[in-house]
Amino acid sequence: MRVTVERAALLRSLGHVHRVVERRNTIPILANVLLRATGSGLELRATDLDIEVTESVAADVSDAGATTVPAHVIYDIVRKLPEGAQVSLETGGDAGQMTIRSGRSRFSLGALPQDEFPDLAAGELPHGFSLPAGELKRLIDKTQFAISTEETRYYLNGIYLHTIEVDGALKLRAVATDGHRLARVEMEAPEGARGMPGIIVPRKAVAEIQKLVDDGGESVAIELSPAKIRLTFESGVTLISKLIDGTFPDYQRVIPTGNDKRLTVERESFARAVDRVSTISSERGRAVKLAMQEGRLALSVNNPDSGSATEELDVDYDAASLDIGFNARYLLDITGQLEGDTALFRLADPGSPTVIQDREGASALYVLMPMRV
Repeated sequence: MRVTVERAALLRSLGHVHRVVERRNTIPILANVLLRATGSGLELRATDLDIEVTESVAADVSDAGATTVPAHVIYDIVRKLPEGAQVSLETGGDAGQMTIRSGRSRFSLGALPQDEFPDLAAGELPHGFSLPAGELKRLIDKTQFAISTEETRYYLNGIYLHTIEVDGALKLRAVATDGHRLARVEMEAPEGARGMPGIIVPRKAVAEIQKLVDDGGESVAIELSPAKIRLTFESGVTLISKLIDGTFPDYQRVIPTGNDKRLTVERESFARAVDRVSTISSERGRAVKLAMQEGRLALSVNNPDSGSATEELDVDYDAASLDIGFNARYLLDITGQLEGDTALFRLADPGSPTVIQDREGASALYVLMPMRV
């Protein structure tokens, strides 16, 4: 194999593919990136057996061929080469070596044969549709913070993507929850989404999609089956991921419908106030108390070890007085996702979940469980 490629193009592609490679691997080939030179350019591929990312870059191919080299090492080498450099990749008689040349720099890397490199075959993916990149980014950005990290409830370790009829219109919905908070965002379902199975996209795949969607073009082609999903970006990147094999809980049951107390507050002022009073909260509890009276909200934190803090805000609230506690970090996570100038809280009592939105009927909805304070 002998191929010459522009440093910027190679670095961008290595940046996309090397992230899926785990730093510690018991299977040596999984620490490597597959480089395949063909008449049409250079293809790069990396996998951890759950996710596979492939990208092609334009290259000057003198001799076609393929090999695999350590992904993080080649990424670091190319990253440290000067801007505008041309990079030459060569394998010769010694199949266990690949030489990288650029200017006066020369590196020799240990290589493993491409035959050993696993192929995460997608199989048949019967459902397919396209999404604007901005809409896909919005679905992910506004829900991923609520993904559970508790491995025992593995079915919560991802975003649940499914279609649902709402008032006669088909919606594509993304939901994530960790049992303390729930995020639900929806959009008009794209053509081709009807009949798709409900799928749980795992946390690591979500993180990779989130990074790829930023420079992946204007739309993303999505194909899926109950077991796998493939996303093809206009930039030439393809991501295949296994899906979580589990049943997502009936999240509709935890979204309260009878919360009759309504609090409307200026979003940024509220977030800044929560951030200020939580400065002295304990790391473990992070509890902030919200005391509501007509037209007024008092936020307070009491920490036996470091003191107390209070702050008052003018709000739109005309129901009976109510005191309720929340995890300050969860409040800030949710208010950080709201798009409007205001935040609408629909409350019931100190022990029941609260619904938070920008406004009534907004496409993004959040549910937060209270804390004892």
